[in-house]
Amino acid sequence: MAVRLADSTASTLKVDPDEVELTAIRAQGAGGQNINKVSSAAHLRFDVHASSLPDPVKQRLLALGDRRITEAGVVIIKAQTSRSLDANRADALARLQELVDSVALPPRIRRPTKPTFGSKQRRLDGKSIRARVKAGRRSVED
Repeated sequence: MAVRLADSTASTLKVDPDEVELTAIRAQGAGGQNINKVSSAAHLRFDVHASSLPDPVKQRLLALGDRRITEAGVVIIKAQTSRSLDANRADALARLQELVDSVALPPRIRRPTKPTFGSKQRRLDGKSIRARVKAGRRSVED
């Protein structure tokens, strides 16, 4: 996976907290009575179509094959790693921001190139060596 350098557009592209719907829900898994009493998990919903993100970013975000994005264009993130609701909210918002940052920059366009003369020669040399090895396996005729 290629690592991109930080661009000024990526750092200024922030998700507006007013466009995010955060709900406190009960977490799953072990945790004793605390799980049954406290709603400490965060359930985040972010409608991509209704957001203030630029249209090219919206298109790239919706084109992702991410299972967290529904067919209706809503990003759903559930954070329940911490026992604190505030920490889970921060985690969910950070994961949403990370998802948006991953599509903030357009992908680099691949420019097709021709093979170099040296690479062609190395390929042909390898083929001739392999041909000689295989020719040595043939049966000898008198």
